[in-house]
Amino acid sequence: MNENREFKPYIPAEKVTPELTVTSVIMGCILAVIFGAANAYLGLRVGMTVSASIPAAVISMGVIRVLLRRNSILESNMVQTIGSAGESLAAGAIFTMPALFLWAEEGLSDKPGIVEITLIALCGGILGVLFMVPLRNALIVKEHATLLYPEGTACADVLLAGEEGGANASTVFSGMGLAAIFKFVVDGLKLLPADVAAAFKSFKGEIGMEVYPALLGVGYIVGPKIASYMFVGSLMGWMVIIPMICLFGPDTWMYPAAEGTTIAQLYANGGAAAIWSTYVKYIGAGAIATGGIISLIKSLPLIVTTFRDSMKSMKGSKSTSTARTAQDLPMQFILLGVFAMVFIIWIVPAIPVTLLGAFIIVIFGFFFATVSSRMVGLVGSSNNPVSGMAIATLLIATFAIKSSGKTGIDGMTAAIAVGSVICIIAAIAGDTSQDLKTGYLLGATPKKQQMGEMLGVVVSGLAIGGVLYLLNAAWGYGTAEIPAPQAQLMKMIVEGIMGGNLPWGLVFIGVFLAICLEILRIPVMPFAIGLYLPIYLNATIMIGGVVRGLLDRRKGVDEKTKTAQSTDGTLYCAGMIAGEGLVGILLAVFAVFGISLDMSGIVNFGNIGGVVLMIIMILSLLKFSIWRKKKA
Repeated sequence: MNENREFKPYIPAEKVTPELTVTSVIMGCILAVIFGAANAYLGLRVGMTVSASIPAAVISMGVIRVLLRRNSILESNMVQTIGSAGESLAAGAIFTMPALFLWAEEGLSDKPGIVEITLIALCGGILGVLFMVPLRNALIVKEHATLLYPEGTACADVLLAGEEGGANASTVFSGMGLAAIFKFVVDGLKLLPADVAAAFKSFKGEIGMEVYPALLGVGYIVGPKIASYMFVGSLMGWMVIIPMICLFGPDTWMYPAAEGTTIAQLYANGGAAAIWSTYVKYIGAGAIATGGIISLIKSLPLIVTTFRDSMKSMKGSKSTSTARTAQDLPMQFILLGVFAMVFIIWIVPAIPVTLLGAFIIVIFGFFFATVSSRMVGLVGSSNNPVSGMAIATLLIATFAIKSSGKTGIDGMTAAIAVGSVICIIAAIAGDTSQDLKTGYLLGATPKKQQMGEMLGVVVSGLAIGGVLYLLNAAWGYGTAEIPAPQAQLMKMIVEGIMGGNLPWGLVFIGVFLAICLEILRIPVMPFAIGLYLPIYLNATIMIGGVVRGLLDRRKGVDEKTKTAQSTDGTLYCAGMIAGEGLVGILLAVFAVFGISLDMSGIVNFGNIGGVVLMIIMILSLLKFSIWRKKKA
């Protein structure tokens, strides 16, 4: 405790510097929308999102310090606080809400209205911030020495290294610009194929890669280990399970294929991809659901102690200090806000949630917000079992709603709405905790940061409905362009409980495959995601992971240089992800209005062109990481 009392932030409490300014609000809101939209697109394609805090911090430092000639680290911190909220809210929304569009496509219900999506996102996001505020003094201040909040601390380090802000910001913008060009060439002009694939007809297997900069960037950011688990999952699906299905049952009809369509006919009509989409993805879904539940069970002792310790810490932890760095939003405002959000969820007809659903949201929302806030401090945001929490919530909510007599599509949409709100609460609570840790290290005013966080939630919440509608109108969820893997999984879970119409045999193969992996101490989730997603996608992620692994294993380079080069590479990849996401949104607009820029009939470089473009993308990554530092 003495260590905590002696802690002095970078900006002392008695010094007042600009924070919540017009500049920081405008920049933060723009970045919240940009990173929110880009991460929504990425998550719907890949099933995962990346943190926006550090790229947002770097961009803000570059603009505020270099272009505007202002020296205000807390202003830059406010930009990343507002901006990162967009990514977290998008992550919570895209993992669940596209299920409502999928049911509408099947003719079971009407499409969710933009008002419904916006209200669910806003209520979940605001509750996530409000539930975390009373925990700040307990988790961020009192346990400063024990809860490290890795991403929050890293973001503070980036902001403190502000003298490099201009160069690093140019790295992010370079990644955005080049990725935008690459994406436009592949999916806009269609000068070369998006997939470079090789099918083994006699063996019935298939392998290939997608030529997209965001996937390369994701692989680099997650690193070789996670990327390799994902790729092995795909290899298992496309080079083991699919050939086995074709070998042992070519003349067999098996649900969920159309009645009378044999496996041989499926393969003849659609190749390995048809077998994967009809059968293998259900095995992957069983493995993902089991992986989420396993991660939750493994975390259960930590979750229980986390919640207990947080509640203990809150008793008597109310700060009596009047110092600027100890000011939180008033408790009356928090309680009023919570009651208002719950009342809106229950009473507004656009949100299909009953009083029971609202009660579930309050109980599980506060519980998972508390758990998420503390766990990201212990293990980091990337290891926070949000997917497990979402699956557990969905299971409980669906059973509760079904037992209350609300069944069929009404019960299913209510369960997804409850799951959506709680998923967003957990994601936003974790992000708020990381941002408040950054602010604590720098000497920010907590109350202003909390206001900034809510501002980011509101802006991105208003935008996410439009993004979801746009992507659905352009391509439709569940298609090759936006497979929406997490939402498909959530839909499958709810349908399985409500109607029992799943191919349970395939699902249980995935369940026991996940259990085998857990016994062997192989991480289940990345493997299961690899099995659930197409191999072309995971192969490109693997290439990015290999590039990162080779750079990290170089000999004759000191650790400080390696770290600096690795950070440059991460910033460039974050820029690539954002750049591709924004062009993806732009192409969706073109698709909705029927604008086609397809030049494949005039010029098409074929598979060779795809391979060459992948090499160019790798070289560009090297140019903005190791080669830049060598020239410096």
